[in-house]
Amino acid sequence: MTQRKTKFWSVVAAVTVLAVVAFAVLRPGKSKLEITYREAAATRQDLAVTILATGTVQPQNRVEIKPPIPGRVEEVLAKEGQYVQKGQILAWMSSTERAALLDAARAQGPDELKKWEENYRPTPILAPIPGTVILRNVESGQSFTSTESVFVMSDRLTVKAQVDETDIAQIQLKQSAQIVLDAYPNDKIPGHVDQVAFDAKTVNNVTTYVVDLVPKKTPSFMRSGMTANITFLVSSKRQVVTVPSEAIRVQDGKSSVLLPANSSGAPGEKIVQVGLSDGKQVEILSGLEEGSKILIAEIQTPKTRQEQPKNPFMPGGTRRGTR
Repeated sequence: MTQRKTKFWSVVAAVTVLAVVAFAVLRPGKSKLEITYREAAATRQDLAVTILATGTVQPQNRVEIKPPIPGRVEEVLAKEGQYVQKGQILAWMSSTERAALLDAARAQGPDELKKWEENYRPTPILAPIPGTVILRNVESGQSFTSTESVFVMSDRLTVKAQVDETDIAQIQLKQSAQIVLDAYPNDKIPGHVDQVAFDAKTVNNVTTYVVDLVPKKTPSFMRSGMTANITFLVSSKRQVVTVPSEAIRVQDGKSSVLLPANSSGAPGEKIVQVGLSDGKQVEILSGLEEGSKILIAEIQTPKTRQEQPKNPFMPGGTRRGTR
């Protein structure tokens, strides 16, 4: 969910709390709730609106390499994790007929074997695309059929993120994102949105879209199948004046904050214009300056006051100890 939704629910919660307070205060025969105020200040800081999602590392294009004919591997030249160019030789193989001839010649001596090796050349297995060898299924001397995959290659690794349909409108191509792998939580990998799916997936009545992300630089420890946490950057501002989101009061479409007590002893109210919100902090476009003092309302019920621990060194307190 986006931080904007968090702001919305924060506002709804605040309105609900105020309604409960009004009901408890005005209802006859019931104890009144006590409203206290906590002082805070408008501060200047960076603010960012983000969308959070989870995903899986997968090859963008996964290519299985199968030999043109059945036979036997004579020599393997590529290993897992190696980057190869298109057309590069990954292995040398012998057809079933060549393998049988070489075995027969080997029994007749090294000269006979050399003659057949020179006259009957092995067949190369070539890389069809430039990329990384992510799986090697054969070793030298191993036989195989033409339907078996001897190598698997990937042109590049991507992260496929599951984004809720309520957030997909805020995802754009080339949008910046940050990738953190569960296996390496201290490494933050910058990336960007490469593709947004047009077809949705629905699982347990939740509709999501697959968003492909490409790392700016793929780290060596990144592996296919790893779980990733993605943070999409929707918008951000640097060094703006902010206040805690619970300090904002909304009524008749206008936002306001409470100011410390005026000459009459009651908190004052100041209309403000708000901007971005990350769910915890709200940008103040106008109405307050950095360092301005504000009040945040806190509600205490009679039960809450009774449950507060007593100071054993104050009158009426209970002091624990051994007799």
